Amino acid sequence: MQVHAGSLQDRDGAKPLLRASRGLWCFVQTVFADGGYAGKLVAWAKQKANLALSIVRRPRALSRFAPLPRRWVIERSFGWLIKHRRLVRDFEQRTDVAETLIVIAATATMLRRIT
Repeated sequence: MQVHAGSLQDRDGAKPLLRASRGLWCFVQTVFADGGYAGKLVAWAKQKANLALSIVRRPRALSRFAPLPRRWVIERSFGWLIKHRRLVRDFEQRTDVAETLIVIAATATMLRRIT
């Protein structure tokens, strides 16, 4: 997990994350992302990180809410994290503090689920 400043474009922030993920999870072959990551990043991920970057798009004909394939997993995880009051607003001045608070919230969520 990496937290970046808001001034960094998502596609630019994804490159170091995808590169680092190969060392941690070498068995992962496909990464699902939303439309913000489309474009040259798909080809870069295939060439440099040996990952298939699959873009999950909302169908144009869909006029009402419907869960998108694989994207609901991320939205559900964000919902679990937002239950922790400190993560509701982005008050952190430093990205390392934000990363640590997310790890603490995720750990607390996992511990609560196994007990």
